[in-house]
Amino acid sequence: MKTTGMVMILLIIGLFLFTLVDGKMLDGKVGSKDLVKIKSLPDVEDTVVESSPSKPSAVLLDAPHIHQLPELPRGCEVTSLSMMLQHAGVNVDKMTLAEEVKKVPYKENGIYGDPNDGFVGNMYTYDEPGLSVFHEPLEELASQYLPNQVRNLTGSDLEKIKESLSNEAPVLVILASTYDKVPEDTWETWETQNGTIQISKKIHSVLVTGFNEESIFINDPLHATKNRPIDIENFKKAWEEFGKQAIALTSVD
Repeated sequence: MKTTGMVMILLIIGLFLFTLVDGKMLDGKVGSKDLVKIKSLPDVEDTVVESSPSKPSAVLLDAPHIHQLPELPRGCEVTSLSMMLQHAGVNVDKMTLAEEVKKVPYKENGIYGDPNDGFVGNMYTYDEPGLSVFHEPLEELASQYLPNQVRNLTGSDLEKIKESLSNEAPVLVILASTYDKVPEDTWETWETQNGTIQISKKIHSVLVTGFNEESIFINDPLHATKNRPIDIENFKKAWEEFGKQAIALTSVD
């Protein structure tokens, strides 16, 4: 009897050990993931992570500051382009670019010109109607001077502009002349040969030359101050109004 009792005790102990090890018995629950204890990870501030060199928190480039007036009352885009190209060492002036940029009539047979195709109307005088030109004709013109060196950043985020500036390349942008959102009552609906577009005459072009945590710095062809600071949030609002249009060059040596 004693032998039988001892065998029973050993069987019970063996069954218990099997259940504990192979069945992962934890606090009376088998295989319960809720009760599995995971080794604590170190706090983030105590962890040393090797990373690539950080981007600068501030950049300010010494790009030429060229005024569009008096010759080009509506020539902000080609004037900004001349700043960008001259910074890269290209000897070209605003008047040459004004002559070379593609152009379309302001309005013909009831159809407005499309700034995606070329400069709309007259940029030389306010006595005749005119408006603006968008990024593609400007990119095409810049590429005639620096083939395969023009980057179209249109539609990207502000970090791409900062990245370009960090590589010594200023950025031409098209934005609202208000340096904020455009007043709703200034938007117009135009029928063009390419379809309907929404447009406002509160449109401008500048060369972005730098940034810090609070500001974006610009060379504004209508403003006397070089590297003029614009609140970064206001800049973003103004830039987004016209589709975040931007072109730049590859890094400038």
